[in-house]
Amino acid sequence: MISNREIFLRNIGQTTDHPLAIEIEKAEGIYLYDTGGKDYIDLVSGVSVSNLGHRHPRVVEAVKSQVDKHMHLLVYGELVQYPQVKFAQLLLEQLTAGYDNIYFVNSGSEANEGALKLAKKYTGRTEIIACRNAYHGSTHGVLSLMGDEKFRNPFRPLLPDVRYITFNDEEDLEQITERTACVLVEPIQAEAGIILPGNNYLGKLRERCDRTGTLLIFDEVQTGFGRTGSLFGMTRFGVYPDIFTIAKGMGGGMPIGAFVSSKSIMDSLKAKPGLGHITTFGGHPVSAAAAHASLQVILEEHLIEGVEDKGRKYMEGLNHPKIRNIWGCGLFVAVELEDAATVSKAMKKLAENGIITDQFIFKPEAFRIAPPLIITEAEIHESIRRICKALDEL
Repeated sequence: MISNREIFLRNIGQTTDHPLAIEIEKAEGIYLYDTGGKDYIDLVSGVSVSNLGHRHPRVVEAVKSQVDKHMHLLVYGELVQYPQVKFAQLLLEQLTAGYDNIYFVNSGSEANEGALKLAKKYTGRTEIIACRNAYHGSTHGVLSLMGDEKFRNPFRPLLPDVRYITFNDEEDLEQITERTACVLVEPIQAEAGIILPGNNYLGKLRERCDRTGTLLIFDEVQTGFGRTGSLFGMTRFGVYPDIFTIAKGMGGGMPIGAFVSSKSIMDSLKAKPGLGHITTFGGHPVSAAAAHASLQVILEEHLIEGVEDKGRKYMEGLNHPKIRNIWGCGLFVAVELEDAATVSKAMKKLAENGIITDQFIFKPEAFRIAPPLIITEAEIHESIRRICKALDEL
């Protein structure tokens, strides 16, 4: 009889030639469990998705409760749906003045696509600027802003009128002009290896955009919902964009994304033409209910307050001769080994020792540590023990 693993490899579209291909039967808290009962500590939170861990009771309860009421009703934006309304209200209450409109989609890629369209429609301009070594998703539009030609080239032609600047390079800011519709940037570059802004770079970027009438967009897809020790990266650095995008940790494990702005900007999608942006499943009521419950837990249980200390425990506790460097921001930590090949070998050893993690796309000589925010001190110590054991076996 053909196994699930064989069907997976034969019939499910793959993203690499070397998937982990571990058959997961269930997940709970910070752990995944395979069909043999072996546990794996999820040190990437499903890539910054499961900030509350897997199957958090309040998220599960919210999902079940909403399913008993209704699921999909009609194309987005036509009917008043309680889960969308309550989540939007709670989220917008946490933000500074000026953010009063949220457009729900299904993912981070879609959120960034919508934000780009919004910026072009509002400004009437065409030029878009992004950063080298940036990742904003894999759909065709945001692929045009992928910060590496190796990933872009096989899919050309892509969007025209796109420029690239280097994150933290202040001289590059001069490329932002009155032709520029928007600059899309991560407040902390994630796939580049957790690169933090230095020397008030984001503030200077904000000033340049203000001078040229350019909209500033922050991609908060990975940095949102407590990952860096604040609700969003922008609150950590005190710099506020015109539009920001969210997804991943937003839904408590359910698929949902959004772009957020002011109503004056967002309303430009409503007319000339109408349906300037539309989505069938965006803000799905079950996902919106999960997102509402997830944000309630983050706020009510003060989970963000412990994030920096937990991240510091990793950076101080991971002492191993094979680790060349370690840095990060909150529970968003990069661990650098000798080279990319060593990290690739380490991935297998880490999995054998019950650790799920991954390499950075644009810094493959490092792997990430980004566990659920709920991880305990004892679980941190256990994951450090497993990491060091795996490195010993390299």
